[in-house]
Amino acid sequence: MALRTIVQDGDPILKKKCRPVTNFDDRLAELLDDMIETLADAQGYGLAGPQVGVMRRVFVSLDERDLPEDGELPEGYEPKYLEFVNPEIIMQEGEVLQYEGCLSFPGHNAAIRRPQKVTVRAFDRHGKPFTLTGEDMLARCICHETNHLDGVTIMDLAEFFYEDQEHDDEDESATEE
Repeated sequence: MALRTIVQDGDPILKKKCRPVTNFDDRLAELLDDMIETLADAQGYGLAGPQVGVMRRVFVSLDERDLPEDGELPEGYEPKYLEFVNPEIIMQEGEVLQYEGCLSFPGHNAAIRRPQKVTVRAFDRHGKPFTLTGEDMLARCICHETNHLDGVTIMDLAEFFYEDQEHDDEDESATEE
């Protein structure tokens, strides 16, 4: 396994649509392993192929279903990760406006409307199909990473940014004095 460089804002690869994975082989397994190691090192929630310079429809995410409800991580906790190859969102339900960040756009927190619940159909690293339903943060992550595979980023979808709201709040408080 190896750490990969995370592609940053301004790189044109982030605006391109990815091609489907057709070979479920050792190269794919190595890519997924590297992406998990890179995601863990960056302390992120999800990471898509184009974010590490690979134009294939693949992403990994933290498996929040494994996290304790009280948020207290037991000593020696080892996070688990999910792998999605050729993902396709087949169901969306609800809507939530929430801030989210992106490893490719550090320092930007965008308010984005996403479904509260999604079902995705994808393949694992061995080519075995699966269907998974995620809610809340997992649903948001699935949508976020699937958007990356289509060349869509938080910069395209943001209704506003946290920084914008901060300045608006400062302006309002300054006029109130």
